[in-house]
Amino acid sequence: MTDRPPLPPFTRETARQKVQAAEDAWNTRDPERVALAYSEDSVWRNRDQFVTGRAEIVEFLTAKWERELDYALRKALWSFDGNRIAVRFQYECHDREGQWYRSYGNELWEFDEHGLMTRREASINDLRIDASERRIFGPRTADDRDQELPLR
Repeated sequence: MTDRPPLPPFTRETARQKVQAAEDAWNTRDPERVALAYSEDSVWRNRDQFVTGRAEIVEFLTAKWERELDYALRKALWSFDGNRIAVRFQYECHDREGQWYRSYGNELWEFDEHGLMTRREASINDLRIDASERRIFGPRTADDRDQELPLR
């Protein structure tokens, strides 16, 4: 098995690296690439959906990004301990009718010794926004990294 650094136990710096790597991967909107960060038997709760294993992760993400257009994400480290990381995030996307949304959420992550995520629990709330209210436009620039996520 190939390691996926950084590996637990996490330090503040390696936890930040793991969070940024996840943000970068999700912003590619490439389900196959994103799924490689998860163990073969990874389990998820995403809102009211339950997903098990990489194949289901790919299926879930494919459907997500077919529905959530022009998706752009920001993640921020909230806390960490040993092999676990807590994350806050916000993303924006629009539906096929052109309605924009900002989604706010929290995730709990657990990793194996190879740095693969074995468990992901995501709680997410959606807010309808006008296109003029958008503030997330694609992947972060280097200057934008480690910026705090505004509450509103």
